[in-house]
Amino acid sequence: MNTIHTQLDVIANIRGEVVGRPVPTGENLFLAWGYPTAIVLFLEFVALEVWHEFWCQWLWLGIPLIGVPLKMYFLNEDYERTGRRTLDQNVILMMWVFVGFVSCLGGVTMGVANVFSMLYCTFQGVLVGMGCFLTGVILHFRPKTVCGIVGTALSFLSLFFQGDQWPWQLLVVSVVTVITLIIPGHLFHRYVKNYKNNEL
Repeated sequence: MNTIHTQLDVIANIRGEVVGRPVPTGENLFLAWGYPTAIVLFLEFVALEVWHEFWCQWLWLGIPLIGVPLKMYFLNEDYERTGRRTLDQNVILMMWVFVGFVSCLGGVTMGVANVFSMLYCTFQGVLVGMGCFLTGVILHFRPKTVCGIVGTALSFLSLFFQGDQWPWQLLVVSVVTVITLIIPGHLFHRYVKNYKNNEL
């Protein structure tokens, strides 16, 4: 009888561990925001530095126009697949919504204060780097943590490009975006894919 109870306890414990450990989700969210940001900023840099087309400064509007619908699509896809969101997932989601809000508010405020070209790119890079770092800490995913630190540090390089060299700040932030969003995004995508394959 004791043997049966022991076996049932072991089964219950194993089941509890499996149920309590949710399948990682959100593997496409970093890529959905990273690629539009890096590509748009690079195109803006080329337009300003090579073609001298200053109207192209408004290309940055393409980032939310592309990134937000993609994020909503992948969020709905994840929710339909899992049927729930964990506390960690909600914290990460709210954090990135806040980062996006602060980034937009900062851009408008710095534009009105006429310091946009001096500070905004550094401000943007640091925000994204911190978001990447904190996401890595919450998920216990070291590549995101490391990429967040490296990206945040590199963001301060943009401060060295002022005046006529300002378009080079866009290139710096484009590279920072690759480091903080695209590279860890691909690594996390592969991690989640391997995790799901092992669960099958």
